[in-house]
Amino acid sequence: MTDTIPARLAALKTTSTPDLKAQWRDLFDSEPPPFNRRYLESRLAYRIQELAYGGLKPETIKRLEALGEQLDGGNITTRRIRKDLKPITGTRLIREWQGVEYLVTVTADGFEWQGRPYKSLSAIARAITGTRWNGWVFFGLKNLRRRA
Repeated sequence: MTDTIPARLAALKTTSTPDLKAQWRDLFDSEPPPFNRRYLESRLAYRIQELAYGGLKPETIKRLEALGEQLDGGNITTRRIRKDLKPITGTRLIREWQGVEYLVTVTADGFEWQGRPYKSLSAIARAITGTRWNGWVFFGLKNLRRRA
C-alpha cells in the first residue's frame, strides 16, 4: 500500500464496518471481536502504527509488567478494580433485601460477609439473592463509582 500512515488512519473514520472487519482480519490474522465500531477503529489505528513504526520495546513491556505486578501481584481481577474507587478498608455496607438487613465489611483483600471472605461484591450479592447481580449496583455503589 502506497498510502501514508496518517492517510490510512484518517480513512478509518469513513470506512464501512464490514471493511473495518476485513482490515482486522488482515492485520490481526483473527476474527474481529463483537465490539462497537469505535473500538475497531482505535485498535486498527494502533495496529497500523505498530506495524509501520514498531511496537513497544521489550524493555518497556517488561517494565510495565513489573509495575503491574507491584500493584496487584499479577491478579487480573484486582487489576480491574481501581483502588481509588473501592470503599476504604473497614467500611460497612448495609443492604436490606426482602426485609432482611445484610452487613458487609470492606477488607484489605476484598469483602467479608457472615465471617467469610469474598473477593467481590457480586459474589456476596449472588449468595444473598440466589441470582446474578452486579455487586456495586446491589450495594448502591455504582453511581458513586461513576461520579468519581
